Amino acid sequence: MWGYLSRRLAGSFAILIGITIVTFGLTFLIPADPVRMIAGRNATAQTVENIRQQLGLDRSVPEQYARYVMRLAQGDLGRSYVQKTQVSDLVLSRLPATLLLMAGAIFFELLIGIPAGIFAATRRGRPADRWIMMLSFAGVSAPQFVVGLLLLYVFSNLLSLFPMGGYGTLGHLILPALTLGIAGGGWYARMMRSSMVDVLRQDYVRTAKAKGLGPAKVVLVHAFRNAVLPIIAMIGLDVGIFMSGAVVVESVYGWPGIGQLAWMGIQRIDIPIIMGVTLVAAVGIVIGNLVADLIAPLIDPRIRLR
Repeated sequence: MWGYLSRRLAGSFAILIGITIVTFGLTFLIPADPVRMIAGRNATAQTVENIRQQLGLDRSVPEQYARYVMRLAQGDLGRSYVQKTQVSDLVLSRLPATLLLMAGAIFFELLIGIPAGIFAATRRGRPADRWIMMLSFAGVSAPQFVVGLLLLYVFSNLLSLFPMGGYGTLGHLILPALTLGIAGGGWYARMMRSSMVDVLRQDYVRTAKAKGLGPAKVVLVHAFRNAVLPIIAMIGLDVGIFMSGAVVVESVYGWPGIGQLAWMGIQRIDIPIIMGVTLVAAVGIVIGNLVADLIAPLIDPRIRLR
């Protein structure tokens, strides 16, 4: 166990370093000057140069990256060019909203995807199977802003069941989480169906049926435990996706999460914010995948960590 964890952590550290290199390099390929964005259109050349020196942007790219890594090693994500605030403070202030939205979205993904996938797998080739797969494809393919606006129109405007947007109560959470859950639920349904179909063909499942066990017990007790393992791996990836923030959904619903912060940073070419949010998302993916791998042996004791 400890050997496995040490190898995974070492590999994760290398991945995070690689992500910082790629992201830092890409920010300098953006066809816009962050100093000009800060100084404004009417700023003189001397003012622009002073700002560039204050921010350290007059140095070479390798030197700027080395300074960034040195600060990062001390837990400093940098200071926002525009908001003049530590990026770590900005991220932490929005992290609770992002974690709440992430939990709600994963809940709806599982609530939609797992039952639909099991139902389709147990009725393979029948009309119910085809309808579920068609609906799951529609859920995956539908643009999130369209789904979000449609849910707002029906449940907020017509039925007045939920607020139009904002943050603070369970009512504010349900629609944005459901918007994300519909797309993720489509993926989970397709994955669960495929995994369940494979598991139902295994010898131990046929043995359970031969012993006279009912269909529900065979599926939910014997087959489900193995069929759900790919879903756990997908949840680990979703953690990172939601940690970076669902930018479109947060914009539609006015949700004050990290995704909204990232979009503000991109609009203003605020490199410290872009780097900070990207790094937080990468850490989320690494942690999510590691936790998923550690949970898998608890579900199926035959799995060993190597």
